[in-house]
Amino acid sequence: MNTLDPHTQELLDTLLAAQDRQALLQLLQSLLTPAELHEIPKRLQILKRLQAGEPQRKIAEELGVGIATVSRGARALKRDL
Repeated sequence: MNTLDPHTQELLDTLLAAQDRQALLQLLQSLLTPAELHEIPKRLQILKRLQAGEPQRKIAEELGVGIATVSRGARALKRDL
């Protein structure tokens, strides 16, 4: 695993310290713009669908994202293997 800078470590610790979903949602709403909060779940779906073997173009079309976004997810998965 990569060594994380102190700010990233603090972010992860703060997210992990959230007591429940509502507290985590409030924290994320404080940190992210509405657009960012809307896009992050799509990124998670991209990774899950890629892991399930779905074609990249199908994922892009169904989630309404660019093929480059899906390709970035595919590269990240390959890098993590």
